[in-house]
Amino acid sequence: MSRALRRLAAWLFSLLLLVGAGCSSAAEQQVIPPLRARVTDLTGTLDVEQKGLLEAKLAAVERAKGAQIVLLVVPTVQPESVEQYALRVVEVWKPGRRGVDDGALLLVAKDDRRMRIEVGYGLEGVLNDATAKRIISELIAPRFKQGDFYGGIDAGIDAMIKVVSGEALPVPGGQGSRPVDTDADRFETGLLAAFVLVFLVGGVLRAIFGRFLAAGMVGVAASVIASLLISSLLVAVILGIVAGVVSLLLGMRGGVGWSSGGVSWGAAGRWHGSSSGGGVGGFRGGGGDFGGGGASGAW
Repeated sequence: MSRALRRLAAWLFSLLLLVGAGCSSAAEQQVIPPLRARVTDLTGTLDVEQKGLLEAKLAAVERAKGAQIVLLVVPTVQPESVEQYALRVVEVWKPGRRGVDDGALLLVAKDDRRMRIEVGYGLEGVLNDATAKRIISELIAPRFKQGDFYGGIDAGIDAMIKVVSGEALPVPGGQGSRPVDTDADRFETGLLAAFVLVFLVGGVLRAIFGRFLAAGMVGVAASVIASLLISSLLVAVILGIVAGVVSLLLGMRGGVGWSSGGVSWGAAGRWHGSSSGGGVGGFRGGGGDFGGGGASGAW
């Protein structure tokens, strides 16, 4: 699958998650914590020394290889699945370098007894789904079953670091990094424009023309904008159809009301909640992209 199509699939999946979230109560979604460090534990499972050791390992691999691996331990991800929540986390945190996409997330939902390794595009060749599954099932889960949460996390992180260290990634500091994919940037710009059309302009159009005509207008506008930004007419048409359908679904709901990462957009057109995730306290994600690669497991 080409990079553009993989990006399309990831964005469409994210959009579907967003619509699904809007159809339920926004208060039900778990908030995504701000990204302040490579290790985030909201359960008190790890003590200060353990978090420090893990942080040092992850900082070392970032210095050596440039790749960003982050850990998040939460009590629960309910009512979402661990896959849905993990994708929301990486979309907000964006670990990994922009254009290299060498980020990875180890997510542990302790009370749910579920975990996931989410892998950026740039690491999918080496930290593939099968490898991630083996790390979970052979190294992490057995220790978790014995109540050794630090041991499981430490073993999993070590395995992820070893795998990543064997990948021929660009060196840190930008030397040798491949240039940012210009077509992909234009593609993402088109998706952002479609998002604005659906969730902001669409509401105004529905109030004036009704939901069916407004959905058609949004779909056509999204296709035109996408065709001007990207070379694939097929992708532009698909994007327009999706934008129109989502606009129609939102119109049938009677407005927009969604929440992600502690920030919500209400039907009255105001932002609520607090900002989250991009980088606080000296550590931030580098802008890496994810397409749903990785594996999940339980114990």
